[in-house]
Amino acid sequence: MNKNCKQKSNIKKRPYQNFWGSHKIGSGTKIAAFVEIGDDVTIGKNCSIQAFAYICPMVTIEDNVFIGPHVCFTNDKRPPSYGKYWAKTLVKKGAVIGANSTILPGIIIGENAIVGAGSVVTKNIGNGEEWYGQAAKKHSV
Repeated sequence: MNKNCKQKSNIKKRPYQNFWGSHKIGSGTKIAAFVEIGDDVTIGKNCSIQAFAYICPMVTIEDNVFIGPHVCFTNDKRPPSYGKYWAKTLVKKGAVIGANSTILPGIIIGENAIVGAGSVVTKNIGNGEEWYGQAAKKHSV
């Protein structure tokens, strides 16, 4: 692990995780096995990151967020641009992202929003909204 990484001591981690570059992880966060966390990632307090999730560089996850298994964040709008077209992604407090969802670059997922399993998120999601599908669309809660 890189010396620039800041992790609180009460983080619950499992074996076979990859942490790249500089990142910050808040206290009480649980990270399952086979999770990859890229450079310039911030994860808040009391989050749950399930197995096989990929959190690419430039993602910020606020407090109390659930990331289901096999969730994939992306950051490159025109791959492979090697950083030229990268965009930051923000997941706000209390959001839930279901298993096997893909989050495209530059997305904001609002507070307490829900992303259903298997969704492809191509647009920003507002606070408290529920989205699912490929491409994900807003549905009534």
